[in-house]
Amino acid sequence: MTPELSDLRQSIIARLPKAELHLHIEGSLEPEMMFMLAQRNMVEIPYTSVEEIRKAYAFSNLQDFLDIYYQGMAVLCTEQDFFDLTYAYLERAQSDCVRHVEIFFDPQGHTSRGVPFDSAIGGILRALEEGEKQFKISYRLIMCFLRHLDEASAFETLTQAEPWIERIAGVGLDSSELGHPPSKFARVFALARQKGLKLVAHAGEEGPPEYVWEALDHLHVDRIDHGNRALEDEALIQRIVAEEKTLTVCPLSNLKLCVVSNLVDSPVKQMLDAGMRVTINSDDPSYFGGYINANFAAVADAQNLSIDNLKTLARNSFTGSFLSDEHIAQHIAAVDLVMDEFC
Repeated sequence: MTPELSDLRQSIIARLPKAELHLHIEGSLEPEMMFMLAQRNMVEIPYTSVEEIRKAYAFSNLQDFLDIYYQGMAVLCTEQDFFDLTYAYLERAQSDCVRHVEIFFDPQGHTSRGVPFDSAIGGILRALEEGEKQFKISYRLIMCFLRHLDEASAFETLTQAEPWIERIAGVGLDSSELGHPPSKFARVFALARQKGLKLVAHAGEEGPPEYVWEALDHLHVDRIDHGNRALEDEALIQRIVAEEKTLTVCPLSNLKLCVVSNLVDSPVKQMLDAGMRVTINSDDPSYFGGYINANFAAVADAQNLSIDNLKTLARNSFTGSFLSDEHIAQHIAAVDLVMDEFC
């Protein structure tokens, strides 16, 4: 790979309009904000400086990360905290040419600490609305269920969401994957579908290909989050392609959590070559060392992605979104316009 090609990729990535479809808003909590909120809310954390927090962001698997992730949540206490967190992410996203976001939030991680459901969602939605005005970033909000908890807790959360249901686009499934198959949540996902919500689920990150099958067959998801291990099953690959299911891959997350040992082994290129609708996302960027453009750039150089690959990834991010066909077409036209300048 020549330095000139790498520079060209960086220029294209910087200019490409894109959507982010896999972003946990709690995972955008930067050390500086964690420290500030801890002081503002008089919450004790086991760190005496921003640098100590930064050093603590070292882990080797999903569970180690989740332990720190939930610890960081403790500083989020008021509606203003959730507004500040979300608005800070949107400021960062617009600098990466993000035009649409579909963000996750974990209400059970907050209500279990005594934070009212309304405080969390109220602050997030207020920031999303402000971001749409200030940055022209459209949005969809996805409420995730924590899979290490039982389905009864998920049903309770869905009930708490009822007053906000018209402003929630979908439900998702996250947290510790191994030992918590998607089928565990089949009934609550069915109820969410009855309420008109879109369905997504983390599957095949650390869990086996069978979890991806379950997400399709038991939860009837519209989109698969991660899905790396689907590549181990040729029949599953063919089904995902035939059903045009979008996969939200997170390269730097996979590297930091040791899902892959090197970005050369990221599933992105193999998925592209197989005709799968893969997208690139940042997952929990403050913990994993990079927002969306950093993820694009890292995997593009590691896997020597072509200019056409970058175009496909940007187009996929909108095609795989929950936007209307009209708005998807507008964004794809914008992607094509930028690419025409480089070709």
